[in-house]
Amino acid sequence: MTQVMKNRVAIITGASSGIGKATAIQFAKAGVKVGLIDIKEENAESVKNEIDKIKGHAYIAEADIKNAEQIKGAIDSIVDKFGRLDIVFANAGINGIVAPIEDITPEEWDQTLETNLKGTFLTTKYAIPHMKKKGGSIILTSSINGNRKFSGFGMSAYSSSKAGQMAFGKMAALELSNYKIRVNVICPGWIKTNIGENTFKEEDNLEKIKIPVEYPEGAQPLDGKPGTPEQVAELVYFLGSDASNHISGTEVYIDGASTLL
Repeated sequence: MTQVMKNRVAIITGASSGIGKATAIQFAKAGVKVGLIDIKEENAESVKNEIDKIKGHAYIAEADIKNAEQIKGAIDSIVDKFGRLDIVFANAGINGIVAPIEDITPEEWDQTLETNLKGTFLTTKYAIPHMKKKGGSIILTSSINGNRKFSGFGMSAYSSSKAGQMAFGKMAALELSNYKIRVNVICPGWIKTNIGENTFKEEDNLEKIKIPVEYPEGAQPLDGKPGTPEQVAELVYFLGSDASNHISGTEVYIDGASTLL
């Protein structure tokens, strides 16, 4: 890939694996300087090493995205390092608790909502002052769940957080348009990542709320396989680039048409 966005600076939360990692490498190949934000600094070291190998530029900042002081400090440190901020990919999140509503504790609900929704708010909030002079692009990772799919039994907390991100993204797009800051929302479906490590299913309790559904034979999107982080990274790259300079306040589903069934 030619370096078509050389000297621009991006921050990516949840940058150590999956979609975040693939996007960081995609940006670096295009000449973007990348700030890698993750809850543990050592998790992002392998991503930085890969970017170093392709002679890209990356800087790691540790932060829990639901902690205001930490995420502000991480963003400020990246801007201090690279001198500007053009692209924000608010990607970090968890599946969290997967259980019937009556079995979810208030603390489990808060953990999911604070990580996914509050984390997105804080990342956006503390990036805005750095982007107001020159404008830029903010991309939020939401989901098909809570927006076009509502059959994820036990995922009420996760789906609520993802629906909230969609509304927040549209509100932010209008509010920030005066500063030439675009905001768009991606809604991935089944993507092959390690988010399962942050998923806590209560299998026994889930049995009591499941509704039996029989799908017709062959009812699979495209080739019946999950999407890849690299495919999502291509979408994020497009939304971060000038090729999408008239697109804002828009959600883009990337699920191989699976939620149209």
